[in-house]
Amino acid sequence: QVQPVESGGGSVQAGGSLRLSCAVSRYTSSTYCMGWFRQRPGKEREGVAAIYTGSSATFYADSVKGRFTFSQDNAKNSLYLQMNSLKPEDTAMYYCAAVGGSCPLEFGSVFRFLALNAYWGQGTQVTVSS
Repeated sequence: QVQPVESGGGSVQAGGSLRLSCAVSRYTSSTYCMGWFRQRPGKEREGVAAIYTGSSATFYADSVKGRFTFSQDNAKNSLYLQMNSLKPEDTAMYYCAAVGGSCPLEFGSVFRFLALNAYWGQGTQVTVSS
């Protein structure tokens, strides 16, 4: 069973940066479909960024495109989300989702696929002050 473990959240002022980490324990697959979701106060959970590690295909929500970037460390079975130019509206609980194998390589479908099939981490809080 895949078990994502997140770290790297915290508090930062607007314009600052944070890097979230997602380590996948119990490594059972050579490829993963992974993503980050967030839930802002009073809002529904939304997909922020996703990646298929087999091809490094990435997907970013319009709200974070150009500011958030994935990187991988395969030796550590870890995925990182570099978040730059943070805004107060990025304040949320961020969750890593991962499932072994492949995933649909289309923006809308990949987040629906993860929401239905992935294993979830416990979440890490990101707070951006103005």
